[in-house]
Amino acid sequence: MTIKTADLRDMKSDIKQADRAKMAEKLGQALASTYVLYQKTQSVHWNVTGPLFVSVHKLTEGQYEDLAASIDEIAERIRALGAKTPVGLSTYINNSVIDDQVEWGDVEAMLKQLSGDNLAVADQMREFVKVAEEADDVFTADLLTTRIGALEEASWMLSASL
Repeated sequence: MTIKTADLRDMKSDIKQADRAKMAEKLGQALASTYVLYQKTQSVHWNVTGPLFVSVHKLTEGQYEDLAASIDEIAERIRALGAKTPVGLSTYINNSVIDDQVEWGDVEAMLKQLSGDNLAVADQMREFVKVAEEADDVFTADLLTTRIGALEEASWMLSASL
């Protein structure tokens, strides 16, 4: 997923056009990872069974609702930088830092997988914060930093549920 400066809409911004293109590209990758994580989290919500059902069902509902809101925030930031958002489920799957899930094991496997996936997306975003800071794109850096905190908290809550 490459965004060229020629693909950006003209706009007045203190962020250089090349930096806007680079940041939009990184945000597209973050969007892809967040979208796949959203789907996996909702899948756990739907498929969890056993003694932890109620607690995991409620926990993952809150987490996928948070992810849904963040998907919109990330996509809107891409648009605010003058780029178009990536489209197509295959685009998201192919550009995600986490793997698509086609089946689940028991609740322990689900929680371990989701916990690790949340950390993987947080680590990806941490790298993108550096890119945003280099471009003096403080809004994007703040957006991603906030998301890192939410993802790390989600990971902790999932792990603590084991």
